[in-house]
Amino acid sequence: MKLHTAGEDYLEAVLILQKKLGMVRSVDVARYMEVSKPSVCYAVGTLREGGFLTTDEKHYLHLTELGQNVAEKIYERHCFLTKHLISIGVDPETAEADACRIEHDISAETYERLKESITKE
Repeated sequence: MKLHTAGEDYLEAVLILQKKLGMVRSVDVARYMEVSKPSVCYAVGTLREGGFLTTDEKHYLHLTELGQNVAEKIYERHCFLTKHLISIGVDPETAEADACRIEHDISAETYERLKESITKE
């Protein structure tokens, strides 16, 4: 299953909330992402069908190994891009928003070359 930007955003949100809260429910994701509960329920269903997450009997969300890998990749990109956009003088709020858009579209090759060039400095 090909993940779209929204799906990656949901996985990233679950990862961030798991780090913060431990256990995550759909309502936590809705609040964090500022979206409706029905939107989260639809996304959770789609991500569950794709093998990216599971839910337990108490309706807690759990990333599968596949979901964890995707979420960590997106989150790493987000943090890296935000940090370096801020370091070159971009306003933190703008850097955060731009990083969120770039993290989904940048190719793996370009991202790796960017990381290499920045860490060499």
